[in-house]
Amino acid sequence: MVARGDTVVIADIDGEGAQTQAKALNEQGTGRAWATDLDVRDADAVGALVQRVAREEGRLDVMVNNAGIAVGGEMHELSLAHWDRVIDINLRGVVHGVHAAFPVMSRQGSGHIVNTASLAGLVPSPLLTPYSATKHAVVGLSLALRPEAAAHGVRVTAVCPGFTDTPILDKAGPADLSKPALAEYGRELASKAQGGLYSPEALAKDILRGMDRNRGLVVAPRSARVAWRAVRLAPGLSNAVGKLEMRYVRRLKA
Repeated sequence: MVARGDTVVIADIDGEGAQTQAKALNEQGTGRAWATDLDVRDADAVGALVQRVAREEGRLDVMVNNAGIAVGGEMHELSLAHWDRVIDINLRGVVHGVHAAFPVMSRQGSGHIVNTASLAGLVPSPLLTPYSATKHAVVGLSLALRPEAAAHGVRVTAVCPGFTDTPILDKAGPADLSKPALAEYGRELASKAQGGLYSPEALAKDILRGMDRNRGLVVAPRSARVAWRAVRLAPGLSNAVGKLEMRYVRRLKA
């Protein structure tokens, strides 16, 4: 987006990392980027940042709700603290972003809200139950809001990528919570399940293309679309595949 002349605001709980990314973007394009630290669990902070951007930049054209964490493991390994953390960031964080951005865009009569879900929000994903539950919720939120938002000139897109080569695969969940037995195998399991990881750069192009075409759902890469369509055509297939995944995991843990 910076490359095509847009102003991009990067907000992340890792403020230093956000600043580094903004600096890199400013060296690549004709637009500009600036960064700030933000915890999406703080609704007031999210709202204040949206108002600041709208005030300082004159408008808010795109809101990307991208913050998320993955906690993988078997149900008996996960505490309510694991569930609460995933729900607070993956679902409430998106709600906070939508709640803050939608009124601004409605007043403008234009704008695009992009909510990052996951293929796990379309296809049941064993060993990722809290993550899958929140991503299904993000898909539902986005598709339900889409026709309502259209009446105000606002577009809504849910992004449902397959396994993508990002740091989320290397993080075994929140540092202050216990680690499920399979947490350290996240990248290995993801790569094996998909036959390789998708690149963030390719995904970004898919998202921009989907936004330009006003897609309600962006599902990528092709293997993710195949999996999604297969489950739609044969709902029982996901259960059969899930059982095979569990057998593989049992062997891995043995």
